[in-house]
Amino acid sequence: MDRIEKSKEKYKQLFGDGVPAAYATDPDFQDILSRLIFGEVFYQGNLDDKQRELITLVVLTTNQTLPQLKAHVGAAMNVGLTPVEIKEAVYQCAPYIGFPKTLNAINEINEVFKSKNIALPIESQKTVDEDNRFEKGLATQIEIFGDAIAKMQEATPSNQKHIQEYLSAFCFGDFYTRGGLDLKIRELLTLCIVSSLGGSDGQVKAHVQGNLNVGNNKETLITAITHCLPYMGFPKTLNAFSFVNEVIPENE
Repeated sequence: MDRIEKSKEKYKQLFGDGVPAAYATDPDFQDILSRLIFGEVFYQGNLDDKQRELITLVVLTTNQTLPQLKAHVGAAMNVGLTPVEIKEAVYQCAPYIGFPKTLNAINEINEVFKSKNIALPIESQKTVDEDNRFEKGLATQIEIFGDAIAKMQEATPSNQKHIQEYLSAFCFGDFYTRGGLDLKIRELLTLCIVSSLGGSDGQVKAHVQGNLNVGNNKETLITAITHCLPYMGFPKTLNAFSFVNEVIPENE
């Protein structure tokens, strides 16, 4: 199939038999969009449709493009993602984009779930409690980043130590330890989130290395960032590529 036929087939798989509303007003633009996203990007690299839709959800959440997020919640379910997986992907955004934007996205997801008679709240994926969230979060940090965590903590000024404690207990304890998604996909989603934020160069580089440490190879990172392209644009995509190439040179 050429990219036109591929785009039609993929769009139908994701969204059903409907026609995008933009065809009535901006058909040329919709053709460019559909053929790039659904005819090319969706077929590039080594990720499956479930992984691609998880990436789409977190980038749309990060960008706060909520109408498109709502549409992709349905698409995510159409390719086999569960309500738990969808919620966990969006929860994963909170440490990087903040609670208000994450809540905006959760509200959109809940509307879709209610329309499909999915009972709320969905089952809890919590695995930590108040007594061990810091300990388990720190252990997860070390699993992802290794010795870099100890070095970072040693270099942190004394009046900022609380931020490192929050990072371990909140970001990694409260979120990374949850069920529903495994560590490899959580770390891959985090790379996509920080890449789409812009201005987070140090975090992008750190999470490229973190992905490598948990078993996501360079091909997977290139594919994931390519999948972000239609939603975050070329500048952020090329920046992320440069950090992947810096951390993982081609000769490696």
